[in-house]
Amino acid sequence: MTEFFSRDYNGGAFVFLGSSHLAALTGLIVLNMYLFRFRDADDSQKRSIRWTLAVILWVNEIAWHYWNYMVGRWTIQTMLPLHLCSVLVWTGALMLVTKNYSIYEFMYFAGIGGAIQALLTPDLGIYGFPHFRFFQTFISHGLIVTSAIYMTVVERFRPTWKSLLRVSVWLIIYAVIVYFINNAIGSNYLMINEKPGTASLLDLLPDWPIYILYMVGIGFITFVLLYLPFAYKDWWTKRELNRDNTSRLESISK
Repeated sequence: MTEFFSRDYNGGAFVFLGSSHLAALTGLIVLNMYLFRFRDADDSQKRSIRWTLAVILWVNEIAWHYWNYMVGRWTIQTMLPLHLCSVLVWTGALMLVTKNYSIYEFMYFAGIGGAIQALLTPDLGIYGFPHFRFFQTFISHGLIVTSAIYMTVVERFRPTWKSLLRVSVWLIIYAVIVYFINNAIGSNYLMINEKPGTASLLDLLPDWPIYILYMVGIGFITFVLLYLPFAYKDWWTKRELNRDNTSRLESISK
């Protein structure tokens, strides 16, 4: 148990696409597929699921802060809830409890887009399975994705083109605010003031500040891809409606 929470973990480093990584991703996929069965559940069951997901998100995040404090790693330069996924953990749980649509828009676009990247390429370093950090990462980012999918599939929320634009604009405004906070306290939240010291996908991009433009562009493309299923559904529905109207007019004219 001591090793499970240790700062200097000796149980083996995280292995990208190793057996534990693939198992965690598979478990999250199974969880999301399982929740589909609650589409026709009653309101009491749905409320219980939402509260369960919210409490797990909150408790997991509190445990993450407590662990960092206990091992001497909690600082305002690294642990304030300013990274996008950190913000969405707290607000996403609030969305589940209150069914707030405005938060849902951010959870669907920014939550799914950002958390999936974190799940595919987690920055875990020496903390492989079964360290606390391993579980905390996949629970946190995994349930961000699950919460957005649950609200979409079970509660039948859906984004719009205006949602996509709103989220894009507000995230840019938020990034500007965080940039000045970083300057004030010497932090690098959102990785917007400089590239991180550890290896990351940003290493493939040009130096600061040009890579920020790439990040904005990649983010917007990700949002568009996430909206495509709804765009296609709207197009198909309109197409079928026009076909029905045309058939009705033809039958009347005969």
